[in-house]
Amino acid sequence: MTAAVVAGLLAGYGIAIPVGAVGAYLVAVTARAGWRTGAGAALGVATADGLYALVAVAGGSALVPVLTPVTTPLRWISAAVLVVLGVRAGRAALAAYRTGGLASRDDGGALTPARAYLTFLGITVLNPMTVVYFAALVLATGPSAPATPAARTAFVLAALLASASWQLLLALGGALLGRTLTSARGRLTTALASSTLIVVLAVRLVVSG
Repeated sequence: MTAAVVAGLLAGYGIAIPVGAVGAYLVAVTARAGWRTGAGAALGVATADGLYALVAVAGGSALVPVLTPVTTPLRWISAAVLVVLGVRAGRAALAAYRTGGLASRDDGGALTPARAYLTFLGITVLNPMTVVYFAALVLATGPSAPATPAARTAFVLAALLASASWQLLLALGGALLGRTLTSARGRLTTALASSTLIVVLAVRLVVSG
């Protein structure tokens, strides 16, 4: 059981720590909308990672050949969604700056914690490489792979916990960033910088694939 927990923690951190477009968007959303919304978004990402870990231990090796033909289209869809979100965030920040709306914490996105959870869950689910990653790790462990229902449950919960803790840490960073932005110009600069980073990382997602 301990081995399954350790394996799950390592797998969860391994998939969560590399900060990509979703991570950058998570930080930006939290900086604009506050900790509660950012926490909702973070838990959405972690839920998707947990679901894919569950799929992997339940038979991910059988799904890899099925997922392989659609990884590229889904990667393009994920990148397109992230680009749209990044551009919309930048435009909203510009519009709010012109009307004086950036004097408040939220730039007009009206993203509630529940909506943030569902949005980030959807974005993360669009990345089928996550289940391939978890399946590869499970297969690589050979005989020591979690085989019993208890061990598999422990692996999935540990992966979920690891992902959640990292995503919440990113959200905390975004919340602290938001608190340091006291001027409308500072908020605008950060919003535009984060939107640009999101678009660049989303394009990289496709190019690197």
